[in-house]
Amino acid sequence: MSKKLKNIGVVSLFTVVSRFLGLARDQLSAAVFGTSIWQDAFVTAFSLPNLFRRLLGEGALTAAFVPTLQQEIQERERAGAFRVLSNVASWLAAVSGAIVVGAMLLFSQSRRILDQDEGWYLVADLSVVLFPYLALVCVAAVFSATLNVLGRFTESALSPVWLNLAMIFALGGAGLLLAETDRARMHWLCAGVLTGGLLQMLVPAAALMREGWRPSWDMTLSPAVRLIGRLMAPALFGVAIYQINIYVSRLIAFSLERSSATALYFANRVMELPIGIFALAVATVVYPLIAQHAAQGKFAEMGEDYRKGLRLILVLNVPAAAGLILLSEPITRLIFQHGRFTADDTQLMAPLLALFAIGMPFFSVVSLTTRAFYAIKDTATPVKVAALSFGVNLALTLGLKDVLGVNGLAVASTVAVVVQTLVLQGLLARRLPGLKFGELWRSLAKIGGATFAMSVAVGIGWQAIRGLAGLGRAADLIAIGGLIPAAVVVYGLGLWALRIEGREEFAALFGKLRARFAP
Repeated sequence: MSKKLKNIGVVSLFTVVSRFLGLARDQLSAAVFGTSIWQDAFVTAFSLPNLFRRLLGEGALTAAFVPTLQQEIQERERAGAFRVLSNVASWLAAVSGAIVVGAMLLFSQSRRILDQDEGWYLVADLSVVLFPYLALVCVAAVFSATLNVLGRFTESALSPVWLNLAMIFALGGAGLLLAETDRARMHWLCAGVLTGGLLQMLVPAAALMREGWRPSWDMTLSPAVRLIGRLMAPALFGVAIYQINIYVSRLIAFSLERSSATALYFANRVMELPIGIFALAVATVVYPLIAQHAAQGKFAEMGEDYRKGLRLILVLNVPAAAGLILLSEPITRLIFQHGRFTADDTQLMAPLLALFAIGMPFFSVVSLTTRAFYAIKDTATPVKVAALSFGVNLALTLGLKDVLGVNGLAVASTVAVVVQTLVLQGLLARRLPGLKFGELWRSLAKIGGATFAMSVAVGIGWQAIRGLAGLGRAADLIAIGGLIPAAVVVYGLGLWALRIEGREEFAALFGKLRARFAP
């Protein structure tokens, strides 16, 4: 378990770097464009290649690819796995490339549709520029998944870093120094996206070559490709439902008022910070392990690793969600309220962040529960549950958008992910009794108790800080820089006092770290 925690720590460390660079990127974008039509159009246009990226790269394909690659390594070792990699990467490059060409041709004809709002034309124009990112990042996702199976997590965890750095340098460097209009600055931002996508593909490819892989173009319809295709088919619909859900929400937000799509996007991005640092880092490391146990038929070990991963996700994400809810306003103001992002934009975004944060622990659990189904090559069940979640989200979105505005979209998304989590876990426990929630209820009660103590401390502290006269924006800085570390201490002491399960594993890991770095 200490080795797994170490790998999780590596992924978390680089994910922290990536997520904070992502926040810096969004902060820069908010300062340059505010919640203008340019930012709204970029958010909406960039969602579409991201949708297909999730479908073909990081979603359905990766879910089918990892168990197949694990089995190939078991039977034919690395040589067989590298042949499968070349085969799959070739097919993915061809399919994603065809989609890119088709989409660029389609969106380039948008102005043939007359009498539309100028904002929709702008979305189409930016989609033409951004769609090549899809092909680059789809191939990159397969490279990163292969490295994870080989036990290398650094390169895949660093992948988003290259995108964020490229976008920051493109907009914050050339965009501000060389461009004089919003249109020119937006073109530089799009150039940063494409440069980042290229780096995301080349860096893991180089790491794989150091492991012994030699790229080759292989379009044969091998048994492994056919197996992945069969596994992908239901998973593709499941991931499609979720991504279409997000895209429809952003389209509806774009149609409500010009600033809604940007506020919804930024709120979701802030929520993704703890999810990326904690939940996805845990899932990235645990998924190859449970897939290996499933391939070997060791379901008792699979259940043990699954519950340990789930406990760690809850330990980290429940208090993070509470902190985001309590400090949503100072967090939004401190990070985003600069340049053209105004106080009114903060008042619009802060409630969205709090509403999204309520669903954050559930979203985090879904990331691992879905992978547990994929590990046993059951890609149909998550599809059915995703369809249910989509129906709940769409119905609530249409019912609440006119009553609550953009807040209704956040409420709908949160309720939908809660339903998805509960149904998925129930079906998983029925399919594999060894993966029942079981003893985790006791752990969850202790997490809840420690989180309550932390929330009381943070709530009292924030009320005291904001009540001090004359602090202004300094109050936000004190809240974030002072209350969050204090909250971590209170929460950690609470967990230790309640004797949270698994604490011995953390103690052993910290003991090894002290021994390594001690004089």
